[in-house]
Parts: sequence; C-alpha cells; structure tokens
Amino acid sequence: MSARKAVKPLRSIAIFGAVGALVAGIALPAFASTKPSEAAPTTVQQLAAVDAQSLVVASQATAAPLARGTFSATTPEEIEKKKAEEAAAARAAAAASTAGTASSRFNTAGYALTSPGSGEVRYPLPMGSWNVSRTVGGAHNGADMLAPAGTPIYAAAAGVVRASAESIGGYGVAVMLDSVVGGQRVQTTYGHMLYGSRQVQAGQSVSAGQLIGYVGSTGRSTANHLHFEVWINGGLVEPMSWLSVNAG
Repeated sequence: MSARKAVKPLRSIAIFGAVGALVAGIALPAFASTKPSEAAPTTVQQLAAVDAQSLVVASQATAAPLARGTFSATTPEEIEKKKAEEAAAARAAAAASTAGTASSRFNTAGYALTSPGSGEVRYPLPMGSWNVSRTVGGAHNGADMLAPAGTPIYAAAAGVVRASAESIGGYGVAVMLDSVVGGQRVQTTYGHMLYGSRQVQAGQSVSAGQLIGYVGSTGRSTANHLHFEVWINGGLVEPMSWLSVNAG
C-alpha cells in the first residue's frame, strides 16, 4: 500500500513536467520568430508613432544650394537702398520729361525766349515786364521783381547749374547758377518759379540770357515774382545795382 501511494505523486510530477516541456518546445520558437531584430532600421512611421512632436528627416535629404542671383535684396538696408535708387530714377525721368515739355506749356507771347543784349551780364526778366517791390535788407537776401505768372526767366550770366529743384526751402521751385564774370565768382539764385517750369538741370552749362524757367509764386511767396539773389566771391550784393552797372 505504501509503495502504491508513493508512485501516484511521482506520476503527477512526471505528467506536469512533460506538459511543460511540450509548451516550451512550441511557444519559444514562435516567440523568437516574432521578436524584432535589434539590427533592423526604425522606420519614419515607427518614430512618429512613438513621438508625434519629433521632426524626422530621411537620411537621403540634402540641402539645396541657394543662388544669390534669384533675389535682389535680403536685408532691410539693401531693400531701402533699392527703393531709394528706384525713386531717384523715377524723379530723374520725371525731371527730364518736364524740362523737355515745359516751354510748350507756358504762354510766352510777347516775350523773347532769350534775353536781349550781348554782354556777359543780362537782366533775368524781360525789360518792361517787372518792377521791384523790395530788395536786400534785414533777413531778405535778394530783390523781389514783381512780374506776371509765366514771365520767362533768363540766366543773368553764363555758368553751370549748381541746383535745380521743385522745392528748395523758402525759394520754392528754384535754380542756382555758378558763374565767373570779370574774373570774379558770381552765384545767382532764381526763386519762386512755377511748378514744372524749370528748363535746366543741375550740372548743365548755360549761356547768358538762356531761358531757365518761368515766374511763379511757390515757396514762401504771396505774389507772382522772381526772387533774384547775387553773391560775388562769397559776399552778398544788392542785385539791382549790380545789374545796372554790368548788364548790357
């Protein structure tokens, strides 16, 4: 009886052992076949699934070279410089167009297009078209020659245009000339011209008596007139006295 009782537990142990061996023999190879290899590369989709906020770039991606010729400006300074150049070109084109057509837009009936006379110095307005309202004194540096709007303005002497613009401070539309008369440096200024009436540009050479613009009332002005200034060797002179002595 004792021997039979001892055999039963041994038989149960043997059965459980056999079943365990059978399970291990079947399950372990299947598990091994489904385990991912450590050497296998991780795909983009797998990385994205693990960390949706990570940026993944394929190893084949390369940086595309940028050709500077495909753009004209990349900094604020370059952009502003480009805009300034374009604006200057537009102003120059407009000024050239204005200078070429101004004489046809102003009535010069009864007036010559060149100042009469043959001397080095000419009157800046046609004789009989003007009268002087005031001259040099106080803070006023020139002679105001009252004349109808559109009266032609002539260069008082041959020279080079130092400035020509649609707005020069209180002078409004104005032209400034640098000349040499009798061996002296003479600077003349012609202010308050009509808008668009300038016939010369900065840097241009002009002859005595040449048409340079038309009388107006631009800038600090309350009536149509020519503000005429004369400086000799850097010193201001009274324009009408200088004209009466020198104008032919």
